[in-house]
Amino acid sequence: MNIQKTPIEGLLILTPSIFTDDRGLFFESYNKQLFSSLGLEATFVQDNQSVSHKGVIRGLHLQAPPFAQGKLVRVVVGSVLDVAVDLRKTSPTFGKHFALKLDTKNNSFFWIPEGFAHGFIALENNTVFQYKVTNYYNKDSEMSIRWNDPLLNISWGIESPIVSEKDKQSPLFEDFVSPF
Repeated sequence: MNIQKTPIEGLLILTPSIFTDDRGLFFESYNKQLFSSLGLEATFVQDNQSVSHKGVIRGLHLQAPPFAQGKLVRVVVGSVLDVAVDLRKTSPTFGKHFALKLDTKNNSFFWIPEGFAHGFIALENNTVFQYKVTNYYNKDSEMSIRWNDPLLNISWGIESPIVSEKDKQSPLFEDFVSPF
């Protein structure tokens, strides 16, 4: 597995070793021993999956402590632009975001530790997005930031995305009080 650091401390891109032959391909999507050897001592307790139409934005979501979640995300079918926003108040990159394309061509994973808001836009119809999380979902700990916040200035690459009513009502970054 190839590990690539990003400009934001803690965010990692993991690209598995892929084995191909005339039958297709194979790769390990998770190996606890390997992750531990990389210093990722995450214990995953829940797997989540969504299917989205092209142009759907989901996010920017997070859970506050004590239900904060680390996430290991990947695309099973299709492609996304995946985004993580640093919400750690003492971080030199507080309020900055990192974005990358995840798809079934690169089969990469994106590790997003606790302390980040997360969102993505589906770039193809029927995009299947999967993520492993380190803590259980808790409705009372659910938080979000507006996907099109002008201070975050995330370039989603679309004029009129499909966004849930709930995500349209998320607070702006300037009004958001980070619990991290």
